[in-house]
Amino acid sequence: MRVLEVTNVDFSLRHFLLPLMRAARARGHEVVGMCAEGPLLEVARAEGFRIIPVPMARSLSPRANIAAWRAIRAALRDERFDLVHAHMPISGILARLAARAAGVPRVAYTCHGFLFNQPGPLWRRGLSLGMEWLGGRLTDRFLTVSEEEAADARRLFIHRGAVALGNGRDPALFHPDPAARAAIRAELGVPEEAVVVVAVARLVRHKGWPELLEAMARVPGAHLWAVGERLPSDHGADMDLHFARAEAAMGPRLHRLGYRRDVARVMAAADIFCLPSHFEGLPMSGIEAMLTGLPVVATDIRGCRELVRGGETGLLVPPMQAAPLADALSRLAADAQLRHSMGQAGLARALSHYTEARVLARTLDHLGL
Repeated sequence: MRVLEVTNVDFSLRHFLLPLMRAARARGHEVVGMCAEGPLLEVARAEGFRIIPVPMARSLSPRANIAAWRAIRAALRDERFDLVHAHMPISGILARLAARAAGVPRVAYTCHGFLFNQPGPLWRRGLSLGMEWLGGRLTDRFLTVSEEEAADARRLFIHRGAVALGNGRDPALFHPDPAARAAIRAELGVPEEAVVVVAVARLVRHKGWPELLEAMARVPGAHLWAVGERLPSDHGADMDLHFARAEAAMGPRLHRLGYRRDVARVMAAADIFCLPSHFEGLPMSGIEAMLTGLPVVATDIRGCRELVRGGETGLLVPPMQAAPLADALSRLAADAQLRHSMGQAGLARALSHYTEARVLARTLDHLGL
């Protein structure tokens, strides 16, 4: 079967779609990727995957989205795919519209989080709901990464057959690693006895960086490793001012590590993982942290509260509030035994629910591949 996997940007294809593409190819299918051009596509291309670049914009600009839709439709008419599997809200609706216009026999969509559940103006949330409702009419197989999103899809008549399949990561890559812990701490000049909080996310407002940076200034002695960068297609104000304030308050305890290709090793060198997002689907970074044996401090929102068992595998705090976040981080920073017990519980939960092989197999089965 010829399969086209469509997403918005190279970051999404590299970190979210590539494992699925590998798994589908291993079952004997021809798999092609499609997204905006970018340097992270070199990994997929080096593995022999063909990537069709299209001008995805990650915006509501009619002009940009019409151009992207035309490019997708042209590619689909030039090549005959048996299945188009779309991802992400805007690229997802464009790909499904183009697939139907081009007569693709089967169309699937994986929701990684509904935009109408994201904080924002009512008009934008209403527009998102309308887009999702339209997209659902064009979709044969409707998948989500979280149970709450699947329930939303059924409840709001977006797609009555919506199925939650979760997310997964490879425990052979993400696992406790004492050697990596020693090496990364030596690289960054952080002593073994220091408590390290790690956050892995794009440098955008809705990932909760302002609250985290303010909270960390109130956690005595703890270090923060900030892993991630701002994508060229990200919107909103940058986080530089918030980082400058945090650096003034924390000094050498704040480490901006940027984009890292060795996230698994960095996580293995930390003590606590934090994801204070305002909006998530089912966060991959949280799964990675749990597989690494870290307790997780996250916001009590969709996706995060499905992943984290509050008081058992980590702590849940209200979104967009620095004080409760500081209290949770301080509690874990002061109690090594609590960190260990929560980390071990999270590891066991991740191994039983969120391993990559299990999730990929379920996904391929539901797609009929």
